[in-house]
Amino acid sequence: MSHPNAISPIPVENSSFLQSIPVNKIVYNEQGLVPAIVQDYLDGTILMMAWMNRESLQKTLETGETWFWSRSRQELWHKGATSGHTQKIHTLRYDCDSDALLISVEQIGDIACHTGERSCFHQIDGTILPPPADTLSQVFTTILERRTHPSPNSYTCKLFEGGDNKILKKIGEESAEVVMACKDDHPDAIAGEVADLFYHTLVALAHHHVDLKAVYRKLQERKK
Repeated sequence: MSHPNAISPIPVENSSFLQSIPVNKIVYNEQGLVPAIVQDYLDGTILMMAWMNRESLQKTLETGETWFWSRSRQELWHKGATSGHTQKIHTLRYDCDSDALLISVEQIGDIACHTGERSCFHQIDGTILPPPADTLSQVFTTILERRTHPSPNSYTCKLFEGGDNKILKKIGEESAEVVMACKDDHPDAIAGEVADLFYHTLVALAHHHVDLKAVYRKLQERKK
């Protein structure tokens, strides 16, 4: 059963979809606006926050791409209309008070911020890093950093140095250990061995320059 506050993925070609959106439930502030938080539909990274009014929400639902209201310019704006970094809607949700929106999108070009960064949110100390994504994506990012900036004491770098022979051998070993842990029916051991298998598989992806998001897209396609 879907969450009561979930709005189904948007089939833009289906005009009847608009009739199923509970837009009458959305609570706008005194300026007629509602905050909209935008996140990556694959890894959950928070990309940006902007404001919507009734018209921009309606255009978002009609087009399947994000539209917002600019408080400074007092006009509608289509995200990515100039840069090409549009946002294709996957799901929309409203919170328990109906006064905030959460929008999951496919960020075209992987850049959401006007500064050229992936996310508009940075650390308080000024460090320009996107907010944390899911754990696998964070581990994969670290693996990519090891590939780009090798360290002689890094186990990951040693795997890269060994190439397919070493990486694939470890995947085979870890797969066998997952099987044995499952045979023993030991939950903690199973979790540990699967974590090892995930890690070494991520190294293989990085070695062959396959983005983890490509795997997520495959899983999304098969989920349907």
